[in-house]
Amino acid sequence: MQPMPEDWTRGVAVVAHPDDLEYGVASAIARWTGQGKSITYVLVSRGEAGIAGQDPAVVGPLREEEERRAAAVVGVTEVQFLGHPDGLIEYGIPLRRDLAAALRRLQPEVVITMSFDLTWAEDGPVNHADHRAVGIAVLDACRDAANEWVFPELGPRCDSIKSAYVAGSGNPTHYVDVTDTIEAGIASLREHQAYIDGLGGEFDPDEFLRNMAGYVGLGAGVEYALGVHHYPM
Repeated sequence: MQPMPEDWTRGVAVVAHPDDLEYGVASAIARWTGQGKSITYVLVSRGEAGIAGQDPAVVGPLREEEERRAAAVVGVTEVQFLGHPDGLIEYGIPLRRDLAAALRRLQPEVVITMSFDLTWAEDGPVNHADHRAVGIAVLDACRDAANEWVFPELGPRCDSIKSAYVAGSGNPTHYVDVTDTIEAGIASLREHQAYIDGLGGEFDPDEFLRNMAGYVGLGAGVEYALGVHHYPM
């Protein structure tokens, strides 16, 4: 792995659900906002189907608020929700169009998303269908946003995107040193307390994130790191 380049100023992080970014990426976001970079979060759903036994009409607004608080912890002030149905996100033209519209509005240089691999690790559990749909759609939408003949009704094309990075990939090409910002990442994840409580059992955000980032850090030669796979655009 090589260090992820940081010669950019505007980034967009796109994921399926509130809390997805807080399982590791938020520590890197804290590093970048600390450097003065502008980061916007785009959430495809509100996460309304994410807590068993609780009405989605109640859970959706709750999880939106948790995400806004979690973003603020790591220096992100703009969080957008696209309103696709949690648990039923479909890869297709409507999703690509909504993502391309967001990218044209925001004009980022770098786009961050989550793994679209079938499983977490080679023999790990199956990756959520929403994650898989969103991850691949984000990469396609980067190309869509740059082509003025695709979705021309969305306005001027986005020609600013240099790279996309996928976190959680089983084959990372680059890393982000989060040794100095992992505390902020942990605090960001703790803002999702209602969701964590809904999981049941014992879950310690501090232990979880340090174990994961420490493992990647061993390969990167630093204490804590986030691994990402680079896709040039």
